[in-house]
Amino acid sequence: MSSNKKYWKSVEELENSSIVEALRNNEFVEEIPTEEFLGNADALASSGTSRRDFLKYVGFSTAAVTLAACEGPVHKSIPYVLQPEQIIPGVADYYATTVFDGFDFANLLVKTREGRPIKIDNNTISGSKFSANARIHASILSLYDSMRLKEPKVDGKNGSWSAVDLRIKSSLAEAKAKGGQVVLLTNTLASPSTEKLIAEFIAKNPNAKHVVYDAVSSSEALDAFETVYGERALVDYDFSKASLIVSVGADFLGDWQGGGYDSGYAQGRIPAGPTGSKKMSRHFQLESNMTLSGAAADKRIPMSSVDQKQALVQIYNIITGSSVANSLDAKFKPEVVKAAQQLKLAGAKGVLVSGLEDKNAQLLVLAINQVLASEAFNTAGTRQIRKGSNAVVSQLVKDMNAGSVHTLIMSGINPVYTLADSASFVSGLKKVKTSVAFSLKEDETASITTIAAPAPHYLEAWGDVVITKGTYSLTQPTIRPIFNTKQFQDVLLSLNGTPGNFYDYIKANSASIIAGSSWNKVLHDGVFVIGSSALSAGSVDYSAAANAVAKSKSSGEFELVLYTKTGMGDGQQANNPWLQEFPDPITRVSWDNYVTVSNADAKKYNLSNEIVANGGLNGSYATITTADGLKLENVPVIVQPGQAVGTVGLALGYGRKAALKEEMVVGLNAYSLYKNFNSVQSVTIAKANGVHEFACVQGQKTLMGRGDIIKETTLKIFNTEDAEHWNEQPMVSLDHEEVKATTVDLWESFDRTTGHHFNLSIDLNACTGCGACVIACHAENNVPVVGKAEVRRSRDMHWLRIDRYYSSESTFEGDNERKDNIAGLSSSLSTFNEMEKPGDNPQVSFQPVMCQHCNHAPCETVCPVAATSHGREGQNHMAYNRCVGTRYCANNCPYKVRRFNWFLYNKNSEFDYHMNDDLGRMVLNPDVNVRSRGVMEKCSMCIQMTQATKLKAKNEGRPVADGEFQTACSNACSSGAMIFGDVNDAESKVAKLAADDRSYHLLEHVGTKPNVVYHVKVRNT
Repeated sequence: MSSNKKYWKSVEELENSSIVEALRNNEFVEEIPTEEFLGNADALASSGTSRRDFLKYVGFSTAAVTLAACEGPVHKSIPYVLQPEQIIPGVADYYATTVFDGFDFANLLVKTREGRPIKIDNNTISGSKFSANARIHASILSLYDSMRLKEPKVDGKNGSWSAVDLRIKSSLAEAKAKGGQVVLLTNTLASPSTEKLIAEFIAKNPNAKHVVYDAVSSSEALDAFETVYGERALVDYDFSKASLIVSVGADFLGDWQGGGYDSGYAQGRIPAGPTGSKKMSRHFQLESNMTLSGAAADKRIPMSSVDQKQALVQIYNIITGSSVANSLDAKFKPEVVKAAQQLKLAGAKGVLVSGLEDKNAQLLVLAINQVLASEAFNTAGTRQIRKGSNAVVSQLVKDMNAGSVHTLIMSGINPVYTLADSASFVSGLKKVKTSVAFSLKEDETASITTIAAPAPHYLEAWGDVVITKGTYSLTQPTIRPIFNTKQFQDVLLSLNGTPGNFYDYIKANSASIIAGSSWNKVLHDGVFVIGSSALSAGSVDYSAAANAVAKSKSSGEFELVLYTKTGMGDGQQANNPWLQEFPDPITRVSWDNYVTVSNADAKKYNLSNEIVANGGLNGSYATITTADGLKLENVPVIVQPGQAVGTVGLALGYGRKAALKEEMVVGLNAYSLYKNFNSVQSVTIAKANGVHEFACVQGQKTLMGRGDIIKETTLKIFNTEDAEHWNEQPMVSLDHEEVKATTVDLWESFDRTTGHHFNLSIDLNACTGCGACVIACHAENNVPVVGKAEVRRSRDMHWLRIDRYYSSESTFEGDNERKDNIAGLSSSLSTFNEMEKPGDNPQVSFQPVMCQHCNHAPCETVCPVAATSHGREGQNHMAYNRCVGTRYCANNCPYKVRRFNWFLYNKNSEFDYHMNDDLGRMVLNPDVNVRSRGVMEKCSMCIQMTQATKLKAKNEGRPVADGEFQTACSNACSSGAMIFGDVNDAESKVAKLAADDRSYHLLEHVGTKPNVVYHVKVRNT
């Protein structure tokens, strides 16, 4: 019998209070401030708004996106450039485009939601060969930078584009009348339409010229290639065709010649072929700083740039049969000769590259590859992404100071910040009658020019790009301009008196380039392949070049080697918090640049690093003084294993101050030491007072014998021994018998063969530590930025980290031998303490680590509120609204991949990054919850992406194809190190990788049965 009792929630309800009736009839207690979202208070002042109407107004977005869609520039950005035939709320649209900002370049797909670009993906269509690096993945956030220049400024005051146009035309007329120079100073454009437009401008203004300036110069290599082949370009090496690679000071896995070589390189690094005779490429690296390329090398030889030049001459002698005298140090000679002999033996399958900024050295590189007839050395599809000339830029500064430059129009550059002799440029700029800077921000240069012209972000602009000769790519806007910006090219069109806009100009100009295809198809694909012929080499006196290189001598106490960091690059995106918080792959330090010194030199000059009680890393300060007396004071010091003795390293791209949030003003400007565009300078170094506090997530930790975390072997052992030898399985005792640990289990498993079961495969041979996956994870999953102070307290929120391990001996195998020879407790303690110290020239391994999504997850058993649980598809779930923050799961996780929200990072002025910024929050992914304070969060294996893939296939009435399932990290990985998929599909790539002899799980002896599979690293030593 049912009860007729009356249940009540309050005394007021029993008393039939009027407030109870009001609450019952008003779901939203306060009036919904719809006007705040729609930006039209007058129209809505007298209207009542129901929940249904409210959702209709805000477009069915999530709460986070609704709050981001505030009035102002974001309201203007809602309309599409080209209205799609059908807009489905909650379904992403993708646009193919290409980015080239003068430093970075890639073929992209841009994910948009309800008109907002929110994520960068790689364009994988045939013909697209350049993938996004960490900086390009982060560039989506730079679109929503509230510090961007929002409208034109003339003489320091807000102006209009008509005023800008009138002022420039007046200046051009005056310059022509007075015979003054007009100079267009730009970065490398690599745009046939823009270059044609500039040629037309110069034709109308005979007193004008175009000067190309690259902040990080490749001028010496360009000069050498132009001397031999008659074209100002760079070789686009194909490392997939090389069985032997010798690099002399070229970090080709980093930013050397623009980067983008990791995909081809990784293809040759994964052992392939018949069982027992599998092959992989071999890699020698001669360098000063420890780089990504040096970390991946089979044999790394640390040496100064002077020693590298002598080594290059030695290699040239052996390859060409020459006998140019050189002064190569005897301690390096055996290894250099060995590398040269193997290179000669490899012949066409060998290749040599060099980053030495010396025209004669670059001529030797060309000569060596010509003699080898290297297949990796391709002069057909040359890179067009660097065109600057050091001599021409230096002459321009002289002309400016001489008062001969009347009008200077700049685009895409910031010379006041990036030129070493910035003071000369500034003094020359004062003598220029009219100066114009087209810039995203009111940066160091734009803030002192006559006109500061706001340029659009590449995601708001039209353009065309020739990254490599024989390819043609289009840049298309994915959102209407957020601010009152105008493209440099549109202004040029106006100055030339050409009707129409740059879109019309590109479309008309492309007709002859894309013959055989259509504009719409090329726009859809993003890239068009034309093809090109190999260049013929001219006659050059290589012997004279070799003799000039051999005369190189060291001068000064130290060689300072300037470089660009994986996260910051040339410094264009210094206001991007994702990049500032990105840990450097080698040092694992974020929010800083620093001088790297060898352990031997650190001891000599009393420089040190120390890990303190809270886990933070402290370091000494040093003062760097150049040969001509220029000082850079209080530079933080990192003692870097593998740094060549007698050399120090310092990253460019830091120390910016203009148009940056206060939190992003970090580091020192190393461009001030970039004299004569030479990345190697003679300096002295001295200890300064004080202690610097680093935000370092790993410090100088080593493998310390933990062989089941990083498993390594040599190619010889891999081919000659059974898998049990080089991929040893952990054993335990069961009923007094030794059995594999993975066969013993306290859990009762259940059937997982029905439906999907997801695995992620990570090949340690292919991973270069580039970090693209880390930033992609940030973008896809709304990972917050916490700032330097919190990172220092081990409170970083990265869902995915890339651990870096050093060997304490010269090899990891040496570490294992040392560990195996431990005898007794006292020996164990002393040995392991010693193994904490990396070797002077350690081997390096990178290992991406995220939630392992254990089938027998220890986190799930200890959660008192069942906030974390396991799905039947293998993913470990987090229900954020159940989590009460006990952190038991983090304590019980052997992989330490769970992150705790110590603070509210969203809309909190204490964390003034993009999540505390109305415009910055536009980047948030509406498919992923924005977490609040007091809950645990971690990798979800991008469950929103797997669900979307299943729904798409279901709607199309088909099964999901292999390779269609992706996570943010696997989608971003250009080297192929990360492969994601369904292991229940026996024919899938991930299923075959999981069954491979090289596969193993992290900490297998714990018995967690992870769904992330690693592959033993094989070195070709």
